[in-house]
Amino acid sequence: MLGWLKHKTQLQKLEDKYCKLMKNSYQVALKDKDKSDAIHKKANQILHQIKKLQN
Repeated sequence: MLGWLKHKTQLQKLEDKYCKLMKNSYQVALKDKDKSDAIHKKANQILHQIKKLQN
């Protein structure tokens, strides 16, 4: 019932951000490949941070 009061961990925040960036990258790719590549690069940096936290 009070689940909405729980704070997200750093890992959960990074996973959410990664997911949003990947979705955005896909949507932008239909119109602008270069911008999509830049967004995808940011998403990969976040993925590396996620892997560091998991280890």
